[in-house]
Amino acid sequence: MAAAGTLLLNLGSAPRGRGRQSEKKALKRKLQSPHGNPPLKRNRKPSVSSFKKRAAEADVKEKGSSSQKPLPKKQPTDKGNESQKSKPFIKTSSLFRNNPDIPEIHRKAVQQVKENVFTTDSFSQLDLHPHLISTINTVLKISSMTSVQKQTIPVLLQGKDALVRSQTGSGKTLAYGIPLVQSLQGKESKIQRSDGPYALVLVPTRELALQSFDTMQKLLKPFTWIVPGVLMGGEKRKSEKARLRKGINILISTPGRLVDHIRSTECVRFHRVQWLIIDEADRILDLGFEKDVAVILNALNAQQERRQNVLLSATLTEGVTRLADISLNDPISISIADEIQKALKPASQTDKQANSSANCMDRENFAVPETLKQYFIMVPSKLRLVTLAAFILDKCKFEKHHKMIIFFSSCEQVEFYYELLLKVLSGRLESEQPERASVSSAHLEFLRLHGNMEQEERTEVFQEFLKSKTGILLCTDVAARGLDLPRVTWIVQYNAPASPAEYIHRIGRTARIGCHGSSLLVLAPSEAGYVSLLASHKINVSEIKMEKVLSSLMKDDRFKLHRPRRKQSCGTDPQEVRERATVLQTRFETYVHSDEGTVRWAKKALQSFLCAYTTYPRNLKHIFHIKSLHLGHVAKSFGLRDAPQNLTALPTTCSKKKIKPRPKRPELLKKTHGKRHLAEMLRSEYSSGMDSGVAKVKRRKKQRKTVNQQVPTEAGTCPSLAAQPAGIN
Repeated sequence: MAAAGTLLLNLGSAPRGRGRQSEKKALKRKLQSPHGNPPLKRNRKPSVSSFKKRAAEADVKEKGSSSQKPLPKKQPTDKGNESQKSKPFIKTSSLFRNNPDIPEIHRKAVQQVKENVFTTDSFSQLDLHPHLISTINTVLKISSMTSVQKQTIPVLLQGKDALVRSQTGSGKTLAYGIPLVQSLQGKESKIQRSDGPYALVLVPTRELALQSFDTMQKLLKPFTWIVPGVLMGGEKRKSEKARLRKGINILISTPGRLVDHIRSTECVRFHRVQWLIIDEADRILDLGFEKDVAVILNALNAQQERRQNVLLSATLTEGVTRLADISLNDPISISIADEIQKALKPASQTDKQANSSANCMDRENFAVPETLKQYFIMVPSKLRLVTLAAFILDKCKFEKHHKMIIFFSSCEQVEFYYELLLKVLSGRLESEQPERASVSSAHLEFLRLHGNMEQEERTEVFQEFLKSKTGILLCTDVAARGLDLPRVTWIVQYNAPASPAEYIHRIGRTARIGCHGSSLLVLAPSEAGYVSLLASHKINVSEIKMEKVLSSLMKDDRFKLHRPRRKQSCGTDPQEVRERATVLQTRFETYVHSDEGTVRWAKKALQSFLCAYTTYPRNLKHIFHIKSLHLGHVAKSFGLRDAPQNLTALPTTCSKKKIKPRPKRPELLKKTHGKRHLAEMLRSEYSSGMDSGVAKVKRRKKQRKTVNQQVPTEAGTCPSLAAQPAGIN
C-alpha cells in the first residue's frame, strides 16, 4: 500500500504532459509478460472473414489513391507519345520494318517508237468482193484500215509471201484473213467441203485458236460454202477426226495437236493447201514447237510445194528469222515501226534490212500504242500482297468500270492468289463481323486462266471474260499473245517478264486498235535495273509511289482500327495507312493459316515462284538473282507468317519439268572379278536357297548402311531420293 501511495503522489506532482507518457509506459509494463514477450492479445489468429474484409478495404484504398493520384509533370508533354503507344492492338513494325530502301530511279526520257494505228483509207478502196466489204463494215463494225492492214492486204492479194511485223492490237488477224477469204471465194471451181483444207493457220495457244476461228466465221458469213474448223489440245480426238472426215477448208490449229493428227489420222490430206499462215511465230517457237512446225512443213511439202506463206509477229527474234528462211519464198518484209524510223532517219539509212535486223536484236526497239500509259511501282517483298490488293480495290471497286488482267509467272501462283483474293477481298470470311461484311466489295469478280486447267473450263473462262464489262483475270502468259479482249483498261505484271519482247506482248492486251489503256509493272528494289533495260529498248515507263497506292485503303472502312474516342483523321495519315495495311495483311495471314491445306497451297505457290525466278535468262541474272531475295519477306507476300523450312518436299510443276535421273541397276555398278564373279553367279543360280539366308541378311544390312550414309532422312530431303531402292550409289 505504501508503494502504491508513493506512486500516486509522484504522478500527481509531475507535469500534465509527462504524466500521460508515464501512464502509458506503466500500462505497457503491466501488459507485458515476465519473459518480455509481446502481449497475448496480438498472438490471436485472424479469421477468414477479417482477411476478406481487409482485402476489400485495400482494394478500395488502392482505387481511390490511383484515381486521386496527380499526373506527373512530364505527362502532358508526352501526350502524343503515350497515345501512340496505346493506339494499335496490332503491331505495324513487322510489315514496315527492316525493308530495303527503295532506290531513286534516274533515267533519261526516251522517245518511244509509235505506230499510227489507223489510216484514212477504207476497205472499199481495195479490190474486194462487195459482200466481204459489207460484212467488214456491218458485222465487224470496221470502216477504215489500220496501217498494217493497208500495207499487208495488197501484197497478199498479189499472191506473194510476207513477213509481217507490227505492234500488238494493230489488226494482224484481219490483215491475213481478208485476203485469204477473198482468194478462196473467187476460185473458178466452187470449193466443196469434202475437198479438205485449202488454208492452214498455226497459232500458239488454244484461246488464240478459238479467237481466230471466231473471226473467220464472221468473215465467211456471205460465203457459207467455205467451212472453217479448229483443232486444239484438250478436245476429244474422236470428234475432231469426224470433222476432218466431213471436211474443213480453213484449218486453224495449234502445232502439237496438228502433228498428232498427221501421225494418227489417215483422212488428213494437204494436197490442196494453198495458204500457210503462222501467227505469233515467235511465241510458237518460245513454247518449243519448232520440231512440230518442221514436221508440218515436211508434210505440206510432200503433198503440195507451191503455196503462199505468211509469218506474223509483234517481235522479230532469231528463231522467227530462221523460220522465215525455211518457210518463206522471196518474202516481202512489212514492218510498220521500221517505216516510221526510216522516215525519221537520213535517206542513206533507208535501205531494206530484213535479214540484218536479227543482228541488232539485243537492242530491238518496240512499237507501243500511243494511247497506252505505262507505269512501274517499287515494292519491298513484304508489302507486295497488300499493295496488289490495295491497287485492285482502288481501280475495280472505288473507281469501277475497270477490267484488269494480272500476270503471274506460274500456274500455282494463279490458283493460290485467285482463292486468296476471292475470299479476303470479295468474300465473307468467318471471322469478319456482319456489319463490316455488309460493306464488302461484293462487286469484285475474279477469274483465272492457266495451262493446267481443263479445256472446257479454259474456254468457259475465256468466253466469260470476253463478254464481261468488268472483272479481274489472273493468268499466266497463256493469255499474253494475240488475244483481243475488249474493254481491258489495266494490265498488271505482278511478276516481271523474262524479256522486253514478252513485256510488249503482255501490255498489248490493252489499248487495242485505238482504245485507251494503262499498264503497271511491279518490281522489287533489287530489280530496279529492269527499268533501264526497258529504256534501252525505247520503252518509257513512269513511276507510281507505293504510298499512293496504299493510301486507297483509307476509302475502305473494313480495314479501320475501331477505337473509342478516336478523332477522324483529315486527309491521309501515314500512320493510319500503315495500320490499315497491317490489318489487311493480318486478314490474309489469318485466312492462310486457318487450314493446313491452305498453308500447303501457299508453300507450293511460293516454291513455284522461286523456281520461276531461277529461270530468268543469263543476261538478266544481274537484275533477277535468287540470292537477292529474302525468303522470310517473300513468304509474307504469300500470307505466310514465317519462312517455310521444307520447301523441297513439295511437288510443283517446275519440279515436274526436271528430268528425273534414271535409277541405275545395282548389278551394273558392280565390277566383274573374273572367275570369282562367275562362281558366285553359278552358286546363286543353282543353290537350293537353304544356305543363302545368312548371306542375304548380311547383304541387306550392308545395303541399308550405304543408303543411310548417302540419303539423309531429315525434313527437307527430296522424297524422290528417299524412295530409291537400297544399294544405289
